[in-house]
Amino acid sequence: MTHSALLTFAVALGLRHGVDPDHLAAIDGLSRIRPSRWNGILFAIGHGALVTLLAVGIGGLLARKVEPYAPWLLISLGMLNLWRLKYPATHRHFGISRLRFTSPLIVGIMFGAGFETASQLSALVLAADLNPWILGIMFSSGMMLVDGADGYLASRTQSNSISGEKRALRASQALGIFVVIFSFGLGGAELLQMDMDRIALPMGCTVFAGLVALRIWGSRGQVETKTATSMLPGKPKML
Repeated sequence: MTHSALLTFAVALGLRHGVDPDHLAAIDGLSRIRPSRWNGILFAIGHGALVTLLAVGIGGLLARKVEPYAPWLLISLGMLNLWRLKYPATHRHFGISRLRFTSPLIVGIMFGAGFETASQLSALVLAADLNPWILGIMFSSGMMLVDGADGYLASRTQSNSISGEKRALRASQALGIFVVIFSFGLGGAELLQMDMDRIALPMGCTVFAGLVALRIWGSRGQVETKTATSMLPGKPKML
């Protein structure tokens, strides 16, 4: 493989990693806690930074320290979203967003503690004597495309829901149920050390397509509301 082909493969590896179900659950869960369009980007930056450090050959101590907590973090996000389902947000800024462990950057770093992806990048480095920093950047850029799009769409759905859009509210509730189920399920699978690699890609692609479709359906309510509003007669002019 040429260097350009290997760099392209690193981007593809990042794209594939970005649709993992645990990424989707984490980013959507964060968006229900703090609806920011930057959640996915920051998550990918934190995740990619730690994976890159592991591929370079440093950061192993940090990864070993945080790796045991990643499943519990996912379960904690599930619990917070279960609470949010019962008590929906009524405005965009609320106290729970101040919890440090809900920072998408920190969550991304903790999720980057898995050694499998770092090992794949390291194999590319050894096979072609490529710069691991460049490979890490290419991997992170691929992941940022998927996770960034997911974070943007998720925050838009939550913001419309908070604004009172009925379709967005129903979409938000459905997304909340998804986050709770997958957070508990994937977190529990990690704790039980179950091998999810064989089904991670098809499951992630299916879930990602479903989430996008659900958000598009939810956003149509806002378009219909604006169209109906624009068709209303204006106020009579004062003579």
